[in-house]
Amino acid sequence: MERRVWRQFDWVLFGLVVILILFGVIMIYSANQNQEDLRDLWWTQLTRAGLGLALMFTVAAVDYRHYLSFYKFFYVVMVGLLGALFIAAELTGGVLRWLDFSLFPVQPSELAKIIVVIVSAKVMADYDGEMYKVRNFFLTFLVVAPPLLLVYLQPDLGTTIIIGVTWFIMAMMAGIHMLHVVFLAASGILALPVIWLTMADYQRERVFLFLNPSHDPDAYFNINQALISIGSGQTMGKGFSIGTQNQLHFLRVRHTDFIFSVIGEELGFVGAMLLFGLILLLLWRIMRASEKASDNFGRLICVGVAGVIFFQSFVNLGVNVGILPVTGTPLPFVSYGGSSLWAFLISIGLVESVVMRHRTLDFEAS
Repeated sequence: MERRVWRQFDWVLFGLVVILILFGVIMIYSANQNQEDLRDLWWTQLTRAGLGLALMFTVAAVDYRHYLSFYKFFYVVMVGLLGALFIAAELTGGVLRWLDFSLFPVQPSELAKIIVVIVSAKVMADYDGEMYKVRNFFLTFLVVAPPLLLVYLQPDLGTTIIIGVTWFIMAMMAGIHMLHVVFLAASGILALPVIWLTMADYQRERVFLFLNPSHDPDAYFNINQALISIGSGQTMGKGFSIGTQNQLHFLRVRHTDFIFSVIGEELGFVGAMLLFGLILLLLWRIMRASEKASDNFGRLICVGVAGVIFFQSFVNLGVNVGILPVTGTPLPFVSYGGSSLWAFLISIGLVESVVMRHRTLDFEAS
């Protein structure tokens, strides 16, 4: 039976993930090859990818329905880790993001994205066919409210929005009433003054800068360099490892938040379209898994994973091309980073687990 389960493994989905990771590793190498202290980051990312893929296969091997019994435990761990940031984390750049576990640091907000998907999928599946009821709608929102608040207080507005949008996408797919959507929109508008007053100073500065680039030309420098990088790549790009804005270090944080600008400069429109195509194929494959799911819990897990990848990609690319304020959000599977990459690979493992068990298997010999 176990062999037959693995026969359902989606190798196309796996292949797309591997290609995106290798794409990222290659561009990280290009971005840092002539900077001594960052030259080996591509190898670090490749090593992390190997561990992350092992985690993905481990998660895929476990029947996703087993998580129904542990969702409360996962939720408590998530809230506990997010709360621990305010006690044990070191304030870096005015924010609390990382917990140091000696062997490696962990970013709880990345883990929160996965757990919110699992817990929300469980609660919404329990109300299958009844999400249009006001009571059920508010109960599912109360589940996501504590992690949203704790992430926002770090402060991390970008991840807060990503988690909130992911929950909303899942709720829409679960069947909430359109009046609930109107209520959420009205509540969001009414909450804007409170959000603005509680935002960190640097977050408000980013909004001002987005609305008026001349407000602070020095702060706008990197966004301008990103736009120059992408625009100068034209159709075919300047060539791998010979992008001027990248190689001369005019473009900052080029291996993390602005990796797409490196791709645009060195590989041009063709490289950018290749990246878009890979992401779209990945999302299509995940949504295909949701359609194949044997139950609503599995379907909503796939929808949630697709929601996180889609919206986080949209935010990162939007920042790079100047249509969104800077958020510090990495590009899934491509940007340099450990916690983010592992979180996304674990989420792919969940999708694979759903695909592998999308139909009842009998016990006949293979």
